[in-house]
Amino acid sequence: MPYILQRMTEDDAPLTIDWMVRQYGFDRAEVESWVKNLHFNWPLSVKAIDENGHVIGLLNMSDYRIEEETPQILNDKPELIRSLNAQRYIAVFSFIVAEEYRGTRLNYDMLMSIMPELKTKYNFIFIPVMHRLKTHQYWQRWGAKEFYRDADCVDYKLDI
Repeated sequence: MPYILQRMTEDDAPLTIDWMVRQYGFDRAEVESWVKNLHFNWPLSVKAIDENGHVIGLLNMSDYRIEEETPQILNDKPELIRSLNAQRYIAVFSFIVAEEYRGTRLNYDMLMSIMPELKTKYNFIFIPVMHRLKTHQYWQRWGAKEFYRDADCVDYKLDI
């Protein structure tokens, strides 16, 4: 199953919104707000396209701060958030792979395609995962460690 990886641009915002609504069942207006306001890092975001020109995966990166995703951490763990914010990090906003490509190398290839740049610019990747999503074990297999949990999600840190 050949595919190519391309960096994303702001022009891919509608594609990101459509995929998140379709794959995760999120409310469209809410996703539109997230994409507009949560500091997407489009140059470090990746889309995968199959040989027929169909998008088969998206990895959306963001420069939003941990406390924007998880505001309760400011009250619960102020020392932890100070320590984390003293480092350079980037967040995985969304990582979606088409059903027929799950369990293949696609997700690995997408992440590895930006890893050289991540290694030169960041200390870790911040990965918030909503409780209801199935990607907790995926990130744990990569070595991500849980550092905080609230009512909405588990926050992971993947050292680079």
